[in-house]
Amino acid sequence: MSWSGSSMAAAELMGFDAVGQADLVRQGDVSPLELVDAAIAQSERLNPQINALIHERFDEARAEAQGNVSDGPFRGVPITLKDLWPASAGDPFCQGVVALKNAGFTQSADSNLVTRYRQAGFIIIGRTNTAELGLSATTEPVAFGPTRNPWDLNHAAGGSSGGAAASVAAGITAIANASDGGGSIRIPAAHNGLVGLKPSRGRLSMGPLQEEWNNSVQHVVCHTMRDAAASLDATCAPFPGDGMVAPSVGAPFASFLDGPTRPLRIGFTTVGRPGIATDPWCADATERVATMLESLGHRVERDESPAALHAESTRGTQTVLSSVATATALSGIAAMLGRPVTENDVEPGTWMLAQMASNFSGEQVVAAQADQMRFRHDMLGWWGDGWDLLLTPTCAAPPPTIGELVATDDDPFRAQVASIPFAVFTSAFNVTGQPALAIPAGLTPSGLPLSVQLVAGYGREDQLVAIGSQLEAEIDWAAKRSPLARAC
Repeated sequence: MSWSGSSMAAAELMGFDAVGQADLVRQGDVSPLELVDAAIAQSERLNPQINALIHERFDEARAEAQGNVSDGPFRGVPITLKDLWPASAGDPFCQGVVALKNAGFTQSADSNLVTRYRQAGFIIIGRTNTAELGLSATTEPVAFGPTRNPWDLNHAAGGSSGGAAASVAAGITAIANASDGGGSIRIPAAHNGLVGLKPSRGRLSMGPLQEEWNNSVQHVVCHTMRDAAASLDATCAPFPGDGMVAPSVGAPFASFLDGPTRPLRIGFTTVGRPGIATDPWCADATERVATMLESLGHRVERDESPAALHAESTRGTQTVLSSVATATALSGIAAMLGRPVTENDVEPGTWMLAQMASNFSGEQVVAAQADQMRFRHDMLGWWGDGWDLLLTPTCAAPPPTIGELVATDDDPFRAQVASIPFAVFTSAFNVTGQPALAIPAGLTPSGLPLSVQLVAGYGREDQLVAIGSQLEAEIDWAAKRSPLARAC
């Protein structure tokens, strides 16, 4: 069987999930080069419409596919890297920043996670668009322009991993690297009808450029629970020097794909934060999934108390920590450029957020960290009271239109403020470090994806894999592809 040479064949091949593609290679039905060629053909046909891939790595990928590809579980499977944290040797590394793009900056070595991808047999075909420094819930950076949603090209693909999600939803690759510091895996997954598993803090190595002990983690967006679980198994081995390592669950995550072994106690809420209304379609999707879980034998109860723990006090502390983190990021960029970063090098909101850092003392930063520590203990106490999972909408609103969340010179914080409804249910669990899963839950009347979020106790990705797989069997979301993917 040969899949190369036909646009229809390429689209059909990219309709397999990543595990399925790896099985085809293992069985000798396709070669790694045929998989890579199919992904490249899809990108050349579809990327001009969505602007998901911003750096092509096609020649290198073809050469690697014909070389000594690692005989890992994903041998020959194409993948993309988000152009934010994961560095790949010799490739551009822009983080959505105009100055790094103009300087042609490249990284000299692979990050730890990229090392694990290569060991697993993945072949990197390019890097995907991201919000500048991952700071908003849309992917429309000045540096590279907007990424469009394959479900409706007039709508945004979410952020900050919008390029990753759009590439998978369009059918360019079956799986894509993504990262999540406040919802940046789950929000784009929600907007593009995908699975987005944010792992526990310390589950995947962030080194050597980032520390594990912060709010951001990395993993993938994909179509199926088995891809989310198997890719986590392939990449979760720690590296020496990792600042934190999440506890083992004692078995591969893919071993939990058969579903829960007992009924679970699940609380659900559609209330995110005072003053932030949840769109009726997002709330209705959550109610429907709650009813579905109950029909599957789980104990499901409405419980608004976790929403109350989205404490008002943490909102101010997050501003302190975000501004200091942004200023630190600009210092790192200055080192890459070999010169100070100026106002013209970054977007207005990024510059203003970094300037705010000078208003805060060291004591205020430490106090903000202590506030987040207290928040973490309070939130995790809910799981300590006997709950297994929390069910919420992933976002409080459906995908916005292109331009709706973009900052301006007159309103530099427009992107951050307008992003709040999309992160109101997600960001708390970056503070606590808990694993959280976004899964598709239907469509709006206009055909835009809806999504719900399931949150487990720290270190319990196994429960999310189990319950996600059970719901996947009921909803069969992977069979429902975007109009752009179906048109191929």
